[in-house]
Amino acid sequence: MAAMKPRTGDGPMEVTKEGRSLILRVPIDGGGRLVLEMNAEEAGYLKDCLLDVTQ
Repeated sequence: MAAMKPRTGDGPMEVTKEGRSLILRVPIDGGGRLVLEMNAEEAGYLKDCLLDVTQ
């Protein structure tokens, strides 16, 4: 039987590449993670939006 991993919000934000998709995992308050799947074009739009609001 495979080992079970705890589902907690602890840990860093991370992005991994799986095939043609980028998977963004963001820890959230209260435990768990928000998981987003996007392509490179969508990631570029997200980058531009974040840069606009942080400058």
